[in-house]
Amino acid sequence: LGGRAVLDGVDLYVAAGEWVTIIGANGAGKSTLLRLIAGLIAGDGELLLDGRPASARKRRERARLLALVVQSPLIPEGATVADYVLLGRTPHIRPLGVEGPTDLAAVHDALARLDLVPFADRLVTTLSGGERQRVLIARALAQGSPVVLLDEPTTALDVGHQQQVLELVDELRHDRHLTVVTTMHDLTLAGQYADRLVLLDRGRVVVDGPAAEVLTEDNLARYYGARVRIIDDGGRPVVLPLRETCT
Repeated sequence: LGGRAVLDGVDLYVAAGEWVTIIGANGAGKSTLLRLIAGLIAGDGELLLDGRPASARKRRERARLLALVVQSPLIPEGATVADYVLLGRTPHIRPLGVEGPTDLAAVHDALARLDLVPFADRLVTTLSGGERQRVLIARALAQGSPVVLLDEPTTALDVGHQQQVLELVDELRHDRHLTVVTTMHDLTLAGQYADRLVLLDRGRVVVDGPAAEVLTEDNLARYYGARVRIIDDGGRPVVLPLRETCT
């Protein structure tokens, strides 16, 4: 991007039904990797979606496979919750066509699944952060794609809404047999929910494995420059930052 290599030598495999969270310091390439998978930017190398080269799939076909939830989406002015969630059906509606019963049913199901039916006629811009995040996920759910990409899904949410959103994603993953790939800054939350963590450093995968193997004091010191203590919470690591000793 801009003449600079943001990702280089990334070797990554995500299995069907798996939840993989990409972590790394600011500028490591996390969001860029999601955008590359979603087809929003191009890059060298080979990207396979369901065993086929992504380049061999048309944009509409690719959108039926992948749903991307970005950190700060552009919300059309005056869009209601129902209208915005309906945009998720775009890959299934023919050009110049209109939504049909199947599309409307998918929207209603997504709204009901995320407890958003009472908000259907509300403007998206009037919602709280937690409510808006549920709307973004509802749009991805209405899209009906088996792979969901979530870029920092807990950004700007308080601890209660962070937990609610991640619990919801995990529940939907099991109910809908979804494959989930996220980026996250909160390492404790990342380790609590993901099946596997992938640590990027300057555009390369440097550690890949279960949370207990990735979130170690040595790794976080080396790749984040952080002083932390790792607490074992039943096999799930809790990352506790350590302040400098005051004298």
